[in-house]
Amino acid sequence: MATGPRHALAMHGEPAYAADFHHFKYANPEAPKGGRLTQGILGTFDSINPFVIRGNPFQQIRGYVVESLMVRSQDEPFTLYGLIASAIETDETRSFVIFTIDPRARFSDGQPVTADDVLFSWNLLREKGRPNHRLYYSKVLKAEKLSREKVRFAFGEAGDRELPLILALLPVLPRHATDAERFDEPSLAIAPGSGPYTVAEVRAGHAVVLKRNSGYWGRDLPVNRGHFNFDELRFEFYRDSTSWLEAFKRGLYDFRIEDDPGRWVSAYDFPAARNRALIREEIATATPKPMLAFVFNTRRELFQDLRVREALNELFDFEWMNAKLFHSLYARTVSFFEGSVLSARGLPASPNERALLASFGGEVRADVMSGRYQPPRSDGSGHDRDRFRRAFALLSEAGWSFRDGTLVRNSDGTPFRFEILVTKREDERIATVYATMLRRAGITATVRLVEGGQFEARRQSYDFDMIPVTWQQSLSPGNEQYFYFGSRSADEPATRNYMGMKSEAADAAIAAMLRAKSLEDMTTAARALDRVLISGSYVIPLFHLPKLWLARWARIERPEALPNQGVLPEVWWQKRVSQ
Repeated sequence: MATGPRHALAMHGEPAYAADFHHFKYANPEAPKGGRLTQGILGTFDSINPFVIRGNPFQQIRGYVVESLMVRSQDEPFTLYGLIASAIETDETRSFVIFTIDPRARFSDGQPVTADDVLFSWNLLREKGRPNHRLYYSKVLKAEKLSREKVRFAFGEAGDRELPLILALLPVLPRHATDAERFDEPSLAIAPGSGPYTVAEVRAGHAVVLKRNSGYWGRDLPVNRGHFNFDELRFEFYRDSTSWLEAFKRGLYDFRIEDDPGRWVSAYDFPAARNRALIREEIATATPKPMLAFVFNTRRELFQDLRVREALNELFDFEWMNAKLFHSLYARTVSFFEGSVLSARGLPASPNERALLASFGGEVRADVMSGRYQPPRSDGSGHDRDRFRRAFALLSEAGWSFRDGTLVRNSDGTPFRFEILVTKREDERIATVYATMLRRAGITATVRLVEGGQFEARRQSYDFDMIPVTWQQSLSPGNEQYFYFGSRSADEPATRNYMGMKSEAADAAIAAMLRAKSLEDMTTAARALDRVLISGSYVIPLFHLPKLWLARWARIERPEALPNQGVLPEVWWQKRVSQ
């Protein structure tokens, strides 16, 4: 039975904001409009089409220029509220979803947003979009236009309660102005969007400028009050971290999120910082800490043996590196949902988790199931003999031995060698230190620094042995987990299953996430997945900061209330200058 049209839809439970809500709590509806926000970004780009595989795109088109049917509130795990779609309708089993388009919705060229644009966007992204779009949108069994302002998607008995929300996040492109034939090509031009900004300037690899759309149709919607306060957004790109930091010190961009303890401790002691023109904040967040790790590509024969992967984890000396390089300010990451209620770290598996994983007992370590697992810990000397002994025992079991200072395969004498591919100087530094640790064990790890485009091409085609990767998780994991860790994604190009894992236990846990009707069921499934990932040693987990470090010039202000992730520039504003 249909529930009837509603203003919002939550993945679990009920939306926190009623239909007549005025604004999100983390936004200031009285924030002044005007001014400019400049962001500094480390890296480069050669396209502003973020919806396709090809190219190294500028990602911020999404949200600022191209909108979705609904928008996510940032102080709930996963709840969507009306944007282009003023109402959403589904049934108890979520076998279909109907969106009612706000008749006021317009693209920046003045053309109305209609059901035809929604169906065009769904079909185009299903056929030519990024792998995650193709994966999600292919689950639709039937899409149909009910009227000029209504569109319906049917899923059948898919057992996937997240699909209505996935479709609600569909980016809506203008059918009348989008070149479907050439859509999958990288481009420095983009069709009109319905969002609050338009593209004013593009300098490939250097900068993008967005200007406020003075005729933006949705400026008075509750979801937008207190948002998009700047008249101009500038995104300046920097090729190396030194010039990136120096530009900030000179005031060339307005804020930076620091992730290097050495810089946080010493690099901000300059005159502007001392006279309070610069504000530094340590902000607690509610979302899972990012999983930053060196990833094993198990498509390579060298890393297919679990014992080899475990041994290389033993040889990574976090305690020494943290003390010598990072002022002991980092915490060691273990869980893929670190620091949240979804993490399995330190917790014994519940009866429901055990039932979910019962058929896959061999995939989960006993100490991970019991909650006793901890990552290898050294004495901090850099020469922990116990760690070396444990590593060599594992390597010996896997068929390797130490001969004349080199680790070789017993069967054919092949030396243990691999490449760590990086594109950032900071990653190069960590990889080089790790390579030095491995060299003591007779293992040769070559660190190769390449430019961003080459790195992205090799990452998308899985042409690497080991790379640094960051997975960002939410408090409501769902379909994207198939894209990250699902067996099917291991053989598809450009997914985020960089390790190439194929695990029936992981697939079962992800399927349970999508069936979950309560937060308890979803937490059970997430912790089960976490245990599978930890047990597989698919990565060498690195570290995370206990809090988010934000430096901003005092001319930029933010609301007192914070969203779950701590930082949301969309609700900031430029400080009024006293007359």
